Amino acid sequence: MSAVGELLLAPDVRPFAVAAAIMVTLGGIELLSTMIGLSISELIGKDFAVEAESPSALSGLFLWINAGRLPLLILIILVLGIFSISGFLLQGLAHIVGTAIPVSIVAVAAAAGSIPMIRNASRGLARVIPRDESYAVSEDDFVGKVATVTVGPLDQGLPGRVRLKDVFGNWHTVSARAGQDSTALPVGASVLLVDRDAKSFIAIAAPADLIDQQQSSNRA
Repeated sequence: MSAVGELLLAPDVRPFAVAAAIMVTLGGIELLSTMIGLSISELIGKDFAVEAESPSALSGLFLWINAGRLPLLILIILVLGIFSISGFLLQGLAHIVGTAIPVSIVAVAAAAGSIPMIRNASRGLARVIPRDESYAVSEDDFVGKVATVTVGPLDQGLPGRVRLKDVFGNWHTVSARAGQDSTALPVGASVLLVDRDAKSFIAIAAPADLIDQQQSSNRA
């Protein structure tokens, strides 16, 4: 086994190696699921939002680290990444000075020290990453809106993904597929969401006048 492998499997850094592995796995799953028109962040995001509304110390912590300002999956990956880096850094410093610190103590210190870093990092990311979901509006309101195909082409098979802006200026990415009589709708095409079912929205090619209105709205 290589020196790097031995280091990652060492007992005194194992929690941080596990956190890093989970972070990479979540990122890979989300990337693959998005490519086929699904998103694990959508599956867990709404449940999390409901829980975060209840008054408690935990929900207060979530709000303090900007849990509602960027997609939940991004926040989870950020938390795991900062915790992992902090743990490796602390144990590395301990090894440099020739001190052995129990992994439980380092884990607690890394978790506590990560919180302010997570807050600052999430605040910065929220400025550059558009929110895919906002709970100020109902997804039922998206019917009749013009969207842009981001993962496609849209056909009558597996859903793709479309992106649109709500009346408050928040961006949303939702699942959609082409209507029964529609031709395939390529990536980048402007589409009109005409209906929805349990799986996704139903889209058709958007009329030219609605496209012009949508472009004017997006520039505003």
